[in-house]
Amino acid sequence: MRIDPISLENQSELMKDYRNNKTKILDYFDYHPFQEATYQNRIRDLQGRSFNRKQLAETLMMINREWDAPEATYKNINRLTDENSVVVIGGQQAGLLTGPMYTINKIISIIQLARQQEEKLSIPVIPVFWIAGEDHDFAEINHIFLPEIPRMKKYQLLQRMVSKMSVSAIEKDEVYANQWIDHIFEQLQETQHTKQLYDTIKGCLDKSPTYVDFFARIIFQLFASEGVVLVDSAHAKLRELESEYFINLIEKQPEISEGVYEYEQRLKQSGYPISLGTEPGDAHLFYHYKEERILLTRNDTGEWVGKQNNVVLTTEQLVEIAKTQPELLSNNVVTRPLMQELLFPSLAFIGGPGEISYWSALKPAFRALEIKMPPVMPRLSFTFVERNVEKLLNRYAIPSGHAVNNGVIQERGNWLAGQSNPPVKIMAQQIRQSIEAVHKPLRDVARNIRADLGGLADKNLSYLFRDIDYLEDRMTKALEEKYAKELSEFDCIHTALHPNNGLQERVWNPLPWINQYGSQFIKELTEAPCSFANEHYLVYI
Repeated sequence: MRIDPISLENQSELMKDYRNNKTKILDYFDYHPFQEATYQNRIRDLQGRSFNRKQLAETLMMINREWDAPEATYKNINRLTDENSVVVIGGQQAGLLTGPMYTINKIISIIQLARQQEEKLSIPVIPVFWIAGEDHDFAEINHIFLPEIPRMKKYQLLQRMVSKMSVSAIEKDEVYANQWIDHIFEQLQETQHTKQLYDTIKGCLDKSPTYVDFFARIIFQLFASEGVVLVDSAHAKLRELESEYFINLIEKQPEISEGVYEYEQRLKQSGYPISLGTEPGDAHLFYHYKEERILLTRNDTGEWVGKQNNVVLTTEQLVEIAKTQPELLSNNVVTRPLMQELLFPSLAFIGGPGEISYWSALKPAFRALEIKMPPVMPRLSFTFVERNVEKLLNRYAIPSGHAVNNGVIQERGNWLAGQSNPPVKIMAQQIRQSIEAVHKPLRDVARNIRADLGGLADKNLSYLFRDIDYLEDRMTKALEEKYAKELSEFDCIHTALHPNNGLQERVWNPLPWINQYGSQFIKELTEAPCSFANEHYLVYI
């Protein structure tokens, strides 16, 4: 395995400035993530706070036992009771078969930063992955993409959802889930790893009542020795632990909502448009009612109401729910980071570009709770380059970094054009220009004779152009047929390195690579130290 850093060309202005330590954006955060002194300072700040470590460890132990966590995970949960211990935390939705590769990349990032900081700080630093089981958009996680030429193909689980319940509450459909797994494996080329991989995944599925359970079990199969601690944000036992924090969020709602709204407007004025879309009256909490997850807002009289007024609660009623039935409440993108911070002594948060974008508006929310936002570290970003793709890049002299950033559609067109001399498109355009010039006197005379003849002459020219277009199209198709193998090779590069015209990690699922190489490549990448200062890495496997 060879790992080479490259730059990303298509980052947002916010991410460019954040990585380049520009004060303009860093003023929206409490720490500079790339400075060595940051983490010592963070430790000192955490020492002034208290955490319910004993109950948190007991809750995590119970949750992870439900997923048959490996021994290394239990060991790390026990280390969390050490008053000096801290965590590196990040999270994602529970995608099928882990979802896109960026979920795996995020877990690798959490493990690596925890390991690096434990060595530097000489205190226990525990990797924690927050499964966003409270999210209710099943359509975001009910599918994976697998590579097909010339483009990726979507494979969707057929189980339908009518209500907006949390993913943690969605029980798997035995028939559809098993049919989906079988259909996925029918698409894979059989290798020495296929049977064991199929048996492992089916075993995880059989033991999992929900898709969150299925996700957690697969993660533990991939990261058995790294000690990563998983937590389901929607677990009832975690909700009990969050009860007092929900009360705090309810009481501080005006400061949180108004502050985040103000910061979002300031960011837009500074040239950093973010997509939070907040309003001063947003409650930033969900209420679970009749299997629906209803987002609350505050009305003019201070009541907490659902979008369709299907729920109306007073502050006193909501506080009572937080005390006695906290499982009926859940967080949104604004309050989830706050809840993580209240539960865990977080040394750092690992985020993707989208998360870092909306975290930039959250400083006043943390201030409302009289705590600091943790250092926000951009996750590691990888593109995997298989040997056959590397050979094709070399064959056509395409720099791998260019293929990752831009794809090879233009190179494909240029190569095909170069297979005729002169190129068909250029030749056809020149002929059209020549015909138009030669035809112009005829049009002018026709128009002078009578207006309707001028229109007929224009139509005559369009007929000539149409015939040229037809011939050009037929010649191009003939070239494509003649060079179908070579064009397919360009499509292979594009699908592998710039699928759906974006980064590989946002589309590809790890399954094809695990099937081809086994899960060892993930372990090797986890153990290979990577600098978080680099924007992206090419991993040659």
